Amino acid sequence: MPFLVRTIKRALTAAAVALAFAVPAAAATFEAHRGINLDIWTTWPDESRWSERDAILPFPEWRKSVTEADLAALKAAGLDFVRMPVDPSPFLSPETEGLRDDLFASVLSSARMANAAGLKVIVDLHLMPAGSNRSIGMGQVMQDPALFDRYVELVRQMGRLLAKEDPSRLAFELMNEPTLACQGAEQRDWEDRLTRIFAAARASATRLTLVLSGSCWGTAEGLSALDPKIVPDANVIWSFHSYAPFLLTHQGATWAGDFIPHVTGLPYPLDAVPKADLDAAIENVRAAIRRDAPWARRPGMLAYLDEQIAALDTPDKLAAALAQPFDLVERWAAKNGVPPAEIILGEFGMIRQEYGTQTIMPARYRAAYLHDMISLAEKRGYAWSMWGYGGAFGIVEEFDGRKAEPDVMDMIRGLGRGG
Repeated sequence: MPFLVRTIKRALTAAAVALAFAVPAAAATFEAHRGINLDIWTTWPDESRWSERDAILPFPEWRKSVTEADLAALKAAGLDFVRMPVDPSPFLSPETEGLRDDLFASVLSSARMANAAGLKVIVDLHLMPAGSNRSIGMGQVMQDPALFDRYVELVRQMGRLLAKEDPSRLAFELMNEPTLACQGAEQRDWEDRLTRIFAAARASATRLTLVLSGSCWGTAEGLSALDPKIVPDANVIWSFHSYAPFLLTHQGATWAGDFIPHVTGLPYPLDAVPKADLDAAIENVRAAIRRDAPWARRPGMLAYLDEQIAALDTPDKLAAALAQPFDLVERWAAKNGVPPAEIILGEFGMIRQEYGTQTIMPARYRAAYLHDMISLAEKRGYAWSMWGYGGAFGIVEEFDGRKAEPDVMDMIRGLGRGG
């Protein structure tokens, strides 16, 4: 019976897609190459304050601190687009009912502000986990059919809002990092959901390029499991994210499981320092695990650390770890006839400083990592957008509007000169 229900749903959705447009576009009308993700929140106001105009507007919140000159500086550095995360939760929360039109208008004016600075824009509906400051997140949208229906309607409304913009300067990403599994019933469920949100977007935005991804957090594994033929339209760009190797890119991230918060002080690449210094850094991580990790978890964490280090401790091993997601996407694209120009590495980055901690990743390591990832993307002809403008992974700013170290942006400027 579940198979029959799924088949019927897919047939109905396919019919809706067919009605959404008469003649599919021949190719993506939006073309971008080098970009950066703007911030999604900076002060993270509690949902109880979302009814307050001063707390929620302008929206997205980066508008309170990022100026036209700041955006123009990104263009001057050699970037040609921004990925603009837009949190859907305020549009789904009853707290904002009286401000909903203002929220939509502010999203549109924010995209136009970036366009005016010479930057193309991907408007990205960017769900996050629910938590202490919000009641609706990715989990709720995926688990509650009625709430997912409301999300589909939000996609339709956002598409309608953006539909009249220049399709060569603006694209629309329908969901960031869907959390359903890469394989099995959840992956098939994601294909069903993807066709639904695609149909809603295409019905209201017939000319815009739509940015789509696979399941399991929008990874290469999720994209490689997806059959792109479920979307009968060539005016799309396929996205994947990669933060490999996680051991080095997320050092100290307190929200990334119970192991990685104990990992700090490792260089990138591991052979960037003398072996004695590397051994000392690894021993510091071991000491942190022995001191701070739950007693029962310590042996497993120590063994896992050794395993991860061994997988990255030579240039060849590191190169293989970095390339693995790209190779997976490349094989998927070849199998399905997807050209490189219709693929984007939508997120990649290395943490600078976790919120509330003192440890800062040296800027030269971050610049080296981002350069390596950019090289892998451009070698294959993929567009890319770094994460992110400010905050824990801040490239231009760190916290509270303070400027981050210039190393990453200097590297980007070097790319513009062929460096």
